[in-house]
Amino acid sequence: MTSSATTPPDGLPIYRLLTGPDDASFCRRVSEAMALGYRLYGSPTATFNGENVIVAQAVIWPSVQEKFQA
Repeated sequence: MTSSATTPPDGLPIYRLLTGPDDASFCRRVSEAMALGYRLYGSPTATFNGENVIVAQAVIWPSVQEKFQA
């Protein structure tokens, strides 16, 4: 489901940085954000906290991304 709305649903922010352990749960959270209509913003990043690999992925609402690319 892709959204053409100018703002995200449920009062979500236009920019989100999703972080967490590199596991299926993190991948689901990114996938859910994309299903709501968010687009990936930049490359993912990873670090090691001494126990786990921690990943981060920024997502942005399309209407904002289009504004900056114009």
